Amino acid sequence: MRLAEIVALLDDWYDPAWAEPWDAVGLVCGDPGDEVRSVLFAIDPVETVVDEALELGVDLLVVHHPLLLSGVSSVAATTAKGRVVHRLLRGGVALLTAHTNADVPADGVNASIADALGLVDATVLEPTDAGAHGLDKLVAFVPTEHADAVRAALVEAGAGALGAYDSCTFSTPGEGRFRPLDGADPAVGRVGEVEVVSEVRVETLYPRAERAAVVAALRAAHPYEEPAFDLLELADVPGGPVTGGAPASVRGHGRVGELAEPVTLRGFADLVARVLPATAHGVRVAGDPEREVRRVAVLAGSGESLLEAARAAGADVVLTSDLKHHRAGELLADGGPALVDVAHWAAEWTWLPVVADKVARATAAAGTTVETHVSRRVTDPWTFRV
Repeated sequence: MRLAEIVALLDDWYDPAWAEPWDAVGLVCGDPGDEVRSVLFAIDPVETVVDEALELGVDLLVVHHPLLLSGVSSVAATTAKGRVVHRLLRGGVALLTAHTNADVPADGVNASIADALGLVDATVLEPTDAGAHGLDKLVAFVPTEHADAVRAALVEAGAGALGAYDSCTFSTPGEGRFRPLDGADPAVGRVGEVEVVSEVRVETLYPRAERAAVVAALRAAHPYEEPAFDLLELADVPGGPVTGGAPASVRGHGRVGELAEPVTLRGFADLVARVLPATAHGVRVAGDPEREVRRVAVLAGSGESLLEAARAAGADVVLTSDLKHHRAGELLADGGPALVDVAHWAAEWTWLPVVADKVARATAAAGTTVETHVSRRVTDPWTFRV
């Protein structure tokens, strides 16, 4: 498979447009026309990972953290970053970065941490596609004899799904009144005359992200030159289909969900230590060891900016990295959730097997074989504790 095809797969799952404005993602080096037979997935583009890529003979290295996040004017081999670029190019290894664009979607970094911990019904903590989730209601006024065709078109476009049901609509008979003016080309009635038509009020729900498709389907199926309809944005209802935060399919930072069974904070820390790769950093915990923990928030990377969002979501504990002394102390003193601070590398490593499996499956489905490898070299900068 060509490098351009692998890049297209990754861009489809982790669109570069989803990256934060300050980020640097995408193909760093490599010829899109080159063939890719094997890929190594790692967190950091550092020399020990380059060693591994060259030892394995891979054609592509996919990393989470950017090599060139800060602006540079040179990639000469006199610098650490320059040496990485030179060694990769000499070894015929392309480099691609998926950073904050990989944090936010389903099957992304935050979701992978939540899955590793076994969280149930995990939802996005802070959506980044605000306004794209939730439900709309469409209310359309259709001549009675065309109502079935319009209902079918709306359902085909994605409307009418509610829980375990589809084709959900509601209809009320009535009369439509209108007068075509000069320049109109009415399907019913004559210019200048008031027309009374037997019509049906058709109501249905649809995901807000499907608004354009649903309205286009209505216009295409409706017999009138200018169909009359209303669009209503619906509020979240407790216990409803868009309740408790954004759905799992919505993009955004962090995840919050429930453990299958409550545990003590000490027990949760033990779970974290079991499911994350070991590092010198270990698992640091702030809070009463016997505190009961059920609702868990996970924040990939340095999640300090989302601590209040996690508190508002009812989290008993927050798992993140790189917490500062004063902020952690203030949150605990103010009655906030317990805190679990893990190595930045360790938490984000959980995404690597997920994306490696996605690439393996997608390339196999395309009728080709691309070998995938997940780096287990610990690249957390903290190497020992005394």
